[in-house]
Amino acid sequence: MSEGYTFVMMIQGSWWGQFRQRHQQGEEVHSYVQKGAGPPKETRLILFYVTKPVAKIAGYAEFIERKVGETDDLWNKFGPESVFNSKEKYDEFLRDYQKASFVRFKNLREAVNPIPLRDFLSLLGTKGWGRRGFYMDKGTTDKLLALME
Repeated sequence: MSEGYTFVMMIQGSWWGQFRQRHQQGEEVHSYVQKGAGPPKETRLILFYVTKPVAKIAGYAEFIERKVGETDDLWNKFGPESVFNSKEKYDEFLRDYQKASFVRFKNLREAVNPIPLRDFLSLLGTKGWGRRGFYMDKGTTDKLLALME
């Protein structure tokens, strides 16, 4: 599973801050909520790219699983793991979507040295990637983790 070892996920700065806060408060398992059936399906690690204005790889976590299903069922099972502090905020985010994805992860780690987007793209040898994220192999992941420590 080297090729899909890590999934790079885009995340808004406010959500990143809330996940960090939940972790600092002792919460171990977190869920990133997406509209519809979003990726990743299977991976080992998740790298979090915090979007502009931060524009850095700011941390990583161990992937547990991705759950896809009816929005109400997922909220009832995993809602407290998300950054939404109420069902109303969750419903507002999902609007008219009937299905959602909860990407569950644990052992959240903040990068000691976050990697700026420019440096990250240079290391990958690319100019960009899709908004839904992408998979990376273990070798590239190990290089990035070493830079972040």
